[in-house]
Amino acid sequence: MERPAWAPQGIDLSVPSVSRIYDYYLGGSHNFEADREAARRAIEAFPGLPKIMQANRAFMRRAVRFAVREGVTQFLDIGSGIPTFGNVHEVAQAADPGARVVYVDNDPVAVAHSRAVLTGDEHRTGIVAADFRDPGDILGSEEVGRLLDLKRPVALLLVAVLHFLQDADDPWGKVAELRDELAPGSLLILTHASVEGGPRRPEQGDRVEGVYRNIGSPLIMRSRSEVERFFDGFEMVEPGLVSMPDWHPEAPADQEEDPVAYTGFGGVGRKA
Repeated sequence: MERPAWAPQGIDLSVPSVSRIYDYYLGGSHNFEADREAARRAIEAFPGLPKIMQANRAFMRRAVRFAVREGVTQFLDIGSGIPTFGNVHEVAQAADPGARVVYVDNDPVAVAHSRAVLTGDEHRTGIVAADFRDPGDILGSEEVGRLLDLKRPVALLLVAVLHFLQDADDPWGKVAELRDELAPGSLLILTHASVEGGPRRPEQGDRVEGVYRNIGSPLIMRSRSEVERFFDGFEMVEPGLVSMPDWHPEAPADQEEDPVAYTGFGGVGRKA
């Protein structure tokens, strides 16, 4: 397989990556055939996945604009993936040119492409190669120290990432570690996969979990109550934890979403 110029040396093009599969769902071009094949199997198991990912990205953009309106102009996006049109820094800086964004990912392709995209904007944006499981490495990184003032409110984005953490990884504890280092007034912007309350059946959730488990990236569908636990120590912003299209919708009320877009949960919390 020919290696594209944007693909870092040392990565195995035959091994699927969560961030590149996500890029494929969103119609991006930074994915390989192994990623596309895994994505097709996932869509077969759980029809409508691209619609869910589009709803996820739309929620993220609305939440970022909300943060800026609330006076929060620092963003820490963990599990940021491969930058595509309308990513956090573009949305935030369109709302406030002084907004600062640090992306964090553990996928070499996502990190390399982020660096390429952000070239020339290093005074406002940065990328950290790190894993959510090591909050200290993230918060102690040079880029966070250079771009973010943790004594002021920060918007922490954990968008479509926590469902790739197994319970044994203690994702609730990791979120708490990050929360404790953030200033009062900081925001937690979060989405999570779930079949609770959506149109897909639990057995379809089981099948898509199997697809991701087979590529070595277990996907965990959690209940509403399990997702709500991530907001411990935060006060939920209205309307609380809801289906992603229902969080501060911008479309007219008579413009109907595809029902599958109501799969999973999204919410924003504020640290008191």
